[in-house]
Amino acid sequence: MAAVRAAAVALLSVAVLCGAGLRRSQAIGVNWGTQLSHPLPASTVVRLLRDNGFDKVKLFDAEDGILGALRGSGIQVMVGIPNDMLADLAAGGKAAEDWVAKNVSGHVRDGVDIRYVAVGNEPFLETFNGTYLKTTFPAMQNIQAALVKAGLADKVKVTVPLNADVYQSPTGKPSDGDFRADIHGLMLTIVQFLASTGAPFVANVYPFISLYADPNFPLDYAFFQGSSSPVVDGGVTYQNTFDANHDTLVAALRRNGFGNVSVVVGEVGWPTDGDASANLDYARRFNQGFLTHIASGQGTPLRPGPVDAYLFSLIDEDRKSIQPGNFERHWGIFNYDGTPKYALSLAGGNGSTLKPARGVRYLEKRWCVLKPSADLADQKVGDSVSYACGLADCTALGYKTSCGGLDAKGNVSYAFNSYYQTMDQDARACDFKGLATTTSVDPTAGTCRFIVEIDVGGAAAISSARGVAGGVASVLAALVLMSSMLL
Repeated sequence: MAAVRAAAVALLSVAVLCGAGLRRSQAIGVNWGTQLSHPLPASTVVRLLRDNGFDKVKLFDAEDGILGALRGSGIQVMVGIPNDMLADLAAGGKAAEDWVAKNVSGHVRDGVDIRYVAVGNEPFLETFNGTYLKTTFPAMQNIQAALVKAGLADKVKVTVPLNADVYQSPTGKPSDGDFRADIHGLMLTIVQFLASTGAPFVANVYPFISLYADPNFPLDYAFFQGSSSPVVDGGVTYQNTFDANHDTLVAALRRNGFGNVSVVVGEVGWPTDGDASANLDYARRFNQGFLTHIASGQGTPLRPGPVDAYLFSLIDEDRKSIQPGNFERHWGIFNYDGTPKYALSLAGGNGSTLKPARGVRYLEKRWCVLKPSADLADQKVGDSVSYACGLADCTALGYKTSCGGLDAKGNVSYAFNSYYQTMDQDARACDFKGLATTTSVDPTAGTCRFIVEIDVGGAAAISSARGVAGGVASVLAALVLMSSMLL
């Protein structure tokens, strides 16, 4: 009997290990951004991650509250260093040692499973005009030296998430991929560093941006169900832009003698609002297609096998910069309150769909809207909309967006309510020179959701909001006024 029992235990152990390995090979990570006026408690988000089976999370900063909430969660962590810290970290080893001691060593001792430090975020974007070219690699070296000194270099790897614009193909064929000419030498230096330390190349891949930047981009090539405009590269036919983009990087690594460097997809996803091509249908189609694609384990033509990837992103962020476009605040697979936006199976169509955050507390069911008696021709209306959208998020207003079907009065009400909710439903935030009033009747219309904010236990700071949306405020005010002329 003892022998039978031992054999059974051994068999069960093998089964558990195989199951764990299967889960790991299909594991999916997610980016957790925190630029929200009303963030969910960190503990709520960690429970959301676990409830939905996320094994990995990528952070853009090292916040004690978030790292503390990840303690003992079993979730692997990539912790980030913002670009504005690169100069200080590049200047000397002491700053890097202090950063590692505060943001890595202590948390690792406390049970946070930190695997990577992401030094900077897309620092070589051409729009940065070379600002971080001289500081990124020295900062990486200093963080690496600090990890070695702390005895963590074997466990925690140093890398840098890079936008896909750091590599390109002059012919459009992935096999001709190479690193961008103006940073070629720097890229080889960084890749050599990654190869020597066993760290991955982290690339952010965005088919949506290709479509956003080029109205002639073939839409079906962005997805995973085959394309009417595939790219034929020798004996390989690329049916989707993700595989082609990924393999352009693989070819660039091979071309320069680094074919064994692993690749991690640091960000990949599709936004749901703020642009005509940013909608729920396309986002679900892309994300489910991607998840099904990687769950197959087939990889890409030049890199067969499991794909290590982090979806972008977890939750919408109403404080993100909209300089790249209004869609920037709508990448989440969850709404601001942790409710799923659409059905999505992280297991590639073979598992349950997304589960909502638990225990979320909301403010009262009350909204701020334009008074029925208000005159849209009144100059105060345009001024008030500009003010509201300068301090709150109005990016759902626009052509072919979720709130694009509102009439002029609906546009104004949406702007007023966004500000009112941002200000924690303070009664003074629903006045607008006598133009507004509160209501207990939900003004939500069609696809346009008038939100009630979550209760974060205190007033949202106006200082953190001021100027965040200013770039779009005047545009939206003009939209409201133009809509009124069409009525």
